[in-house]
Amino acid sequence: MVYVLEKNKNVEEIAQDLANIFSKTAVERDLAGGTAKVERDLIRESGLLKLLIPKEYGGQGGDWLDVLNVVHIFAKVDSSLAHLYGYHFVNLITPHLCGNKEQKEYYYKITAKHNYFWGNAFNPVDIKLRARKEGSKYIFNGVKTFCSGSVDSDYLLVSALIDGQEEPLLVVIPTNRMGISIKNDWDNFGQRQTDSGTVEFNNVVVEEKEVLRNGFNHDEFSRLRVNIASFVLNHLYLGIAEGAFEAALQYTRTQTRARTPHRSAIDDPIIQHHYGEFYVQLEAAKLLLEKSNVMFQNLWDMGNHISPEERKTLDDATHAAKVFITKAGLDITSRIFEVMGSRATANRYGFDRFWRNLRTMTLHIPVDITIQELGRHVLYNE
Repeated sequence: MVYVLEKNKNVEEIAQDLANIFSKTAVERDLAGGTAKVERDLIRESGLLKLLIPKEYGGQGGDWLDVLNVVHIFAKVDSSLAHLYGYHFVNLITPHLCGNKEQKEYYYKITAKHNYFWGNAFNPVDIKLRARKEGSKYIFNGVKTFCSGSVDSDYLLVSALIDGQEEPLLVVIPTNRMGISIKNDWDNFGQRQTDSGTVEFNNVVVEEKEVLRNGFNHDEFSRLRVNIASFVLNHLYLGIAEGAFEAALQYTRTQTRARTPHRSAIDDPIIQHHYGEFYVQLEAAKLLLEKSNVMFQNLWDMGNHISPEERKTLDDATHAAKVFITKAGLDITSRIFEVMGSRATANRYGFDRFWRNLRTMTLHIPVDITIQELGRHVLYNE
């Protein structure tokens, strides 16, 4: 399948075209798992992989709000592809944040030129990958888990432990580098086409020029990397919740059986009450995200001039949005069955995928930890 890019279409229209295509096979692909190769290639062909890259480097010159809008549109129908698309940029901008000027320019230019798709073998929590220095090069051995987007990627962002250095060594290498073996073993009940399985490294050689020397704690701008990952996930969560809401609404209007004495399901006061609650939850989540949207884009544009206080304010806004949309999203994706009825549990509809996908993603950093951090900040006036 070839996606024909019409010159008169804007980014949102292109994203919606792709989402319409993805929606036709979303349920089937969710059951199958594996790699969404056809859909990934459609994203490549659309040009959206270079949306955030500045025009001077061959990109489209969009901003983060453009990227996050695409993530949101995709997530409503296929949160795996939304995840892969959003994290493509989380990985791609890491040389910008944590590398030098030459690395930033090189990776932006080569990605724009070839429509490269970025994946990762980064997982900062479970680090079972080690690097050792040999002359001017590094040798990587070990495994990484939860490597989202690794299959069918062109570049990998990788972190490894190394003796004599407190922070992990951060590098960018081509996925087809000799010694890299992508296992394609992701088989969880949610986000089933994110290819988030295991990557093995067997004497993989890494050049000095591929090392991002500044790391994540160079300055407040480099520390935005953590905010960006959370920011993308918040929009992913909202997209999943809205997708569930819209799918349930269509089903309720057309297929939910009316309960006596009502003529139709939409006349039922109990169903109306549920939808009223869903609506309020989603509207509140949108407002929280809109607040952090503007704040984040402003700090990104400021670059190296960000103050610790400004980034702290962004942290709190992002965390508050995460807590609310996580709780609201899990509630909505579970309770939609109360407004659709028992027939909606048939596997052919795949309505359960919204909850499975959101539950899988929100377990990565449990929301209880975020709530506790916010509570501590309030109590200690931090």
